[in-house]
Amino acid sequence: MSARPILLVTGGAGFIGANFVHHVRAVRPDWEVRVLDALTYAGDRRRLEGAGCDLIVGDIAETETAQAALDGASWLVNFAAETHVDRSLLDAEPFLRTNVTGTYLLFEAARQAGVAKAVHVSTDEVYGETRGAAFRETDPPAPRNPYSATKAAGDLMVLACWQTHRFPLCITRGVNTIGPWQHPEKAVPLFTINAMRGQPLPLYGRGEQQRDRLYVEDHAGAILAVLERGEPGEIYNVAAGNNRDNLSVARRICERVGAPQDLIHFVEDRTGHDWNYALDSTKLQSLGWSRQYDFAAAMDATVDWYMQAQDWWAPILDGEFQAYYERQYGERLAGAEAFRG
Repeated sequence: MSARPILLVTGGAGFIGANFVHHVRAVRPDWEVRVLDALTYAGDRRRLEGAGCDLIVGDIAETETAQAALDGASWLVNFAAETHVDRSLLDAEPFLRTNVTGTYLLFEAARQAGVAKAVHVSTDEVYGETRGAAFRETDPPAPRNPYSATKAAGDLMVLACWQTHRFPLCITRGVNTIGPWQHPEKAVPLFTINAMRGQPLPLYGRGEQQRDRLYVEDHAGAILAVLERGEPGEIYNVAAGNNRDNLSVARRICERVGAPQDLIHFVEDRTGHDWNYALDSTKLQSLGWSRQYDFAAAMDATVDWYMQAQDWWAPILDGEFQAYYERQYGERLAGAEAFRG
């Protein structure tokens, strides 16, 4: 038995999870951090280099694996999820397994293991698209794609664990997060890498949809604040107030990379593409959290990292990613219109 308190981070070899692990190790050096990750295509043990944590390779949907990882743990933070909307439109089954069934089994195992407190990391997308005021935590879920539907279902299972058993837990719902180590399938790293390579940036529709971009270090700090100070049974929105339309994001990336803006190509929009996400994070701010990176700082730090990290992302572009990219964008790019700004 460890003399230090143990934090189990599930999905800790993923983008936000790994950044959270590094953040915790920096600001809570007396904690022991243990990671459970299935190392799917989006997981990468390289993200954990230098973090000083133990990595267990396994699936949260396998109860015995989860039980072993939870042994002796004081706290749990769950990042484990399938997260890419475009992939959920092609095949939703993996999303159901991890985001719903796996989430339920993990929290049931954590409850039985006597974990003192848990945080389930969710998404703004469970609310559906914003057409008026920013969403508050009391607004009901209204997901519009398979990914967000499975995350909403997982949230409800977690809340049921609180309501039924009074297992101390919180949920965070974050906006679009950017920063180091994000998989190249996501918009900001994809656009950055394509701009660096002189390849088209496939922008859905006319790029008018808006997203709030939160820097991953700010997101990590928010989750730690909720773990340490959040009220059990409560939901906390995590937002930066950095809302911009997607065309503005693509243009800023081209400017930062030094690439021509006619690399931006308008392609056929995806089905169920939400117009905007906006969250009210007043409740989170009452815990003493505030974002440190505005839009410009978050974007520039992210793009600069990818410009220096080719050794990390270049191997990911082979094999499975190429097949996915062609399936998702091949026909769309064939009929694309270049941006003339």
